[in-house]
Order: sequence, then C-alpha cells, then structure tokens
Amino acid sequence: MSLSTHVLDATTGRPATGVPVTLTDAGGAVLASQTTDDDGRIAGLADRLEAGIYRLRFDTATYFAAAQVTGFYPEIVVAFEVTDAAAKYHVPVLLSPYAYSTYRGS
Repeated sequence: MSLSTHVLDATTGRPATGVPVTLTDAGGAVLASQTTDDDGRIAGLADRLEAGIYRLRFDTATYFAAAQVTGFYPEIVVAFEVTDAAAKYHVPVLLSPYAYSTYRGS
C-alpha cells in the first residue's frame, strides 16, 4: 500500500512547491505530515493504511502567502476511503486561488 499526492498550481502552470500536507484518520488523529517537494509531490506520505476513511489537509494559505497571492481557500481537505490495504492511492490536486479540483490518480 502506498499513498502519494501531487499539487499543481493552475495559475502558473507549475508544481506547487512547499504546500504542507497532513494525513489524518477518521477521528482526526495525525498520521503523517510532509511538504510538497520542488515537483509539487509527496511520494511516500504513508506506506501502510488499514481499510477506512482518511483525510488529506492541504495548507494552501501557507503556499499562497509565500507566493504573495490572496486566495479564497485557506485549506483543502480531501476525504477518501481506503478499501484495499494493498492498493496504491494517489490524490492529485489542481490548485488556483479561487478553485481547486481533485481525483483519484494512478
């Protein structure tokens, strides 16, 4: 099992570097916390998760403040469900100051 993410800035067309990302379980307990690299990625956010519901919190306020951009969403929280503890889970985010989208990647 693996969990990864990739954040792209739709405004600049570049990777969103330096976005703090926190993984929590359904009860809100922090399981991991990392920051996106120069390519906007976190390759190994978790190596093992049991079946259940989890949340990724993307601290977009920190990212936009560093870029001196005013954004509408200070954070993005993506809830997802692990159904196969042996599968690979990839959660990409496409980010702009006033919109975002996400999907289950491969």
